[in-house]
This record gives sequence, C-alpha cells and structure tokens, in this order.
Amino acid sequence: MTSDPAVSPSLQAKWRTLLLLMVAEISAMSLWFMSAAILPDLASEFAISPARQAALSSAVQIGFVAGALISAILGLPDRLDPRRVFAACALVAALANSCLLWLEPGGNLAIACRFVTGTMLAGVYPVGMKIAVGWGTTDRGFLVGALVGALTFGSAAPHLLALGGGADWRWAVQIASLAAGIGGLFCLMTRLGPHHGRAPAFSPRTVLKVWTDRRIRLAYAGYLGHMWELYAFWAWVGVASAAAFAVTMDAGEALVLSRLLAFAAIAAGGLASIICGYFADRIGKERIAFWSVIVSGSAALASAASFDTAPWLFAGCILIWGAAILPDSAQYSALVADFAAPSEAGSLMTFQTALGFALTFGTVQMSPLVAAHAGWPGLFCMLAVGPGLAALAMLRLERLRAAAS
Repeated sequence: MTSDPAVSPSLQAKWRTLLLLMVAEISAMSLWFMSAAILPDLASEFAISPARQAALSSAVQIGFVAGALISAILGLPDRLDPRRVFAACALVAALANSCLLWLEPGGNLAIACRFVTGTMLAGVYPVGMKIAVGWGTTDRGFLVGALVGALTFGSAAPHLLALGGGADWRWAVQIASLAAGIGGLFCLMTRLGPHHGRAPAFSPRTVLKVWTDRRIRLAYAGYLGHMWELYAFWAWVGVASAAAFAVTMDAGEALVLSRLLAFAAIAAGGLASIICGYFADRIGKERIAFWSVIVSGSAALASAASFDTAPWLFAGCILIWGAAILPDSAQYSALVADFAAPSEAGSLMTFQTALGFALTFGTVQMSPLVAAHAGWPGLFCMLAVGPGLAALAMLRLERLRAAAS
C-alpha cells in the first residue's frame, strides 16, 4: 500500500468532503430509476411492449454488474484516483441518459443507453464508498450510512421529478442528466482521507478473499439477502401502490398518490440509513443490520396483508418497509471495509455490489411475473425470504466476532 499525497487529515476537510460526496451521489444516482419513474407517461405516448418496458429498467442493473465486475477485477477503485473515476463516470452516465430525449423509447438504442448508464454508475456508488471509508475507522458505519442515504435520495428523485413534470417525461430526463453531470464535477472538489489506501499494482487475487475470509463471506451473504428484496421493492413499489390504491380510488388519483408514496418510502430509507449509521458505530454494525432486516421482512408481510385494506394502512406499512429496507446496506459494506486492508477495500466493496446487483436483475425481472400469477401480496411474501437469510448471516457474524474477542 502506498499513501496518497493529496490526503488531508483536517476535520473540516472531512465533513466538507462528506457533504460534497452526498450531493454528488444524490445527483448522479437520480439516473438509476428514471425509466421506471417515467414509464407510465412513456407507455401512454408510445407503444412499448411489456418486455421492453422491463428491459429499460433491467438494462441499468446489467450494466452496473458488468461495470462493477470489470472495476473490481482490475482493481480500479484502489489503483486510480477515485475522485476522477467518479467524475468521469458521472459525466458519461449523464450523457447516456440524455440520449433518451432523441432515441425511440423502448428501442434497442434506448435500452443500450440505459446499459451504458448502469455501467458508468458502477464508478459512482462503490467508488464513493471508497472515498468515504478513507476518512475514518471508528465512525465508518456513519460515513458509509450517510453515503448510502444520499444514494437513496437520488434513487427516489426520479419519482418526484416525474411528478413535477406531469405528463412531460422529457423534463425529468433533462433535469436528472444535468444534475448528474454537475454531481460528477462536485466530486472533483473532495479530498482523500488519512486512511485512504492505494494499491501499487493490479492484483486479481484480492477478490479471492471473499472465499478465504469467513467474516467477509458472511458480510457478503447478508448483503445478498438484503439485495434480494431491495431493488425489487424500489423498482416496483410505485406500480404496486398504484394497483392497491386503484381498488378504492380513481386511476389518475391513484397514480399521483403512488408516486408520492414511492418517493417517500425510498427517501425514508435514506434518512434511516444515516441515523442507523450513527448508532452502528456504537452498538455494532452486525446488530443494526440484523434488526433492520427483521423489521424489513416483517413490514413486507404486513404490506401483503394490508394490500386490499384501507389505503392509509397499506401506505403506512409501505413507509415502514421503505425505512427499514436500507439501513443494513451500508453496514455490510462498512463491515467489508473493516475486515479488508485499505488498499483492497475499494475492490472488495465493488465486487460485493456487483454480486448483489446481479441478483437484483433476476428479482426485478421476476417481480412482475410473480405479481401477475400470485398478485402483489404474493410477491411481497416472496421478497421477505431475503431478509430472513440476511438475519441468519448477521447472527453468525456477531457470534464469530464475539468468539474472536
């Protein structure tokens, strides 16, 4: 490991960097769910088959997995200046997203642009975590939690932009693309912390520690259980809510309310991630992750049970689910950073996200099919399986750490 000459140990630089990183994450990650947020407006204006509608969303995840795998195997977050990687990827993602304004919606080129957007976002989210963990060891849960919270606000933003633009989906695309480009430039103004580590050479053996270090393996297992439900919830909560509300209200009113609920539920997870990150450094990252998935899985079952009941009851369950579904995400990454060498943390966290998002491709694609056959309540029950498996992984990790100490 070699130290970076650009590091600054000052406390002021630390919080300034974290704030800039959070703004950059919010701006860049607003591109992720753009196609899902504007899909109702696209479908009303253009004839897009259900398969191509799903492809517009899943292409982002496939692209992210491809980009994250390449980045992790080549060790890019640990070998290059992560600020420049972040900025370059955010700018290219913004350009790819803006191409939706001129391409045929649902066409092959539009889907390809969504793939490129996802590939570039693999240089935003995990690379941002690499920068964040370089600024602390005892408060790493909070640092990553704050960054994941920012990512979540960015992921929720398209629903709000789509609502603000009304039927004009082009407005939302333009605003998100501009914001992502500006966010990339913001990252160039950050600094690297005193615990930042840079790998001197390319070493693909780094990712093998996922199998040789049981602690990292359990952190990965918890993350996969968490990802089983997370992006399926984020991608389809608006559609599912609209279906639930349409039982008792006008379709137009149901659509507006579902968009508001989707934004609120996703944003609630971002706020909870920041708060729980603060406590994770005090009571244990494994414990926070465990209780997060317990509440999340329970809320998924409660949402299924309340689907056909009063709208306020269903909305309340969805809000609790949205708040509980995210706080554990940051802690799995923070645990990997705790167990890995500083010069390897970036690659291992990137590989972790690659595996997680590879799993989400299947769950996001499978969700509407399950909902068509078993109903949305049936899908919610299926998603509750992931939190249960994540809870078991965190129990084992906590016992392992207790035995070691």
